[in-house]
Amino acid sequence: MHGEGNGQEADPNGGLPLTWITGASSGIGRALAIHLANAGERVALSARNAEELAATAQLSVDRMRIFPLDVTDRKATAATVAAIERWLGPIDRAVLNAGTHTPMSLEDFSADTARRLMEVNYMGVVHGLEALLPRMRARGRGHVAVVASVAGYRGLPTAAAYGPTKAALINLCESLKPDCDRAGIRLQLVCPGFVDTPLTARNGFAMPDLMPVEDAARELADGLESGGFEIAFPKRFIRKLKLARLLPYRAYFPLVRKVTGA
Repeated sequence: MHGEGNGQEADPNGGLPLTWITGASSGIGRALAIHLANAGERVALSARNAEELAATAQLSVDRMRIFPLDVTDRKATAATVAAIERWLGPIDRAVLNAGTHTPMSLEDFSADTARRLMEVNYMGVVHGLEALLPRMRARGRGHVAVVASVAGYRGLPTAAAYGPTKAALINLCESLKPDCDRAGIRLQLVCPGFVDTPLTARNGFAMPDLMPVEDAARELADGLESGGFEIAFPKRFIRKLKLARLLPYRAYFPLVRKVTGA
């Protein structure tokens, strides 16, 4: 049940709020979709893995609908947004969460790795925004949350490919927010710390304040209802990182080595 040509029927719960989540087959995206559906919202789920999406949707068949998508495909992203709104109605809120992570250090530095992560993590969001913002602007309302990472605050070990994509998302949201405010579109930036997901399992260093994914989903859901621009968690870790952003390099690099063991 994922698209016009696959027998998906119009949603009988059309009066309920509709949230579109990318990267919804695993990690924070999946946990958030389950949380919102359990809270009574309708959720459109997108990711590349249709089987994992379908398995997630089975947990709440009356609240979840799946729309498989590779966010690196610009035309497919536009078509997916159109299909969601055709079948389910206007997207009230979008959580652009799709992303991937490949550790990259000096020994395995690769332009191919950097390009692939930029295509997924950054351009995947850009494609989503390009499809969503004109529709929301025409309606004079809308809500978009872009999932970046604390890895975008400052450079971290083995994040030479991942961190720049998240830094770009932070800058993108900061740049777009004034225009979105004027258009009646609520734009939020999400910066999670270390969350226990398949992606963070690839890290080869100690991850301070590692957070269960269900707790992260609750923090994110609460943040979506708040009035703030940035949603960042876990709070204790975020406070430390915000302070670290102010440190001069001569203090920052020894601190990173001590904390991560890198």
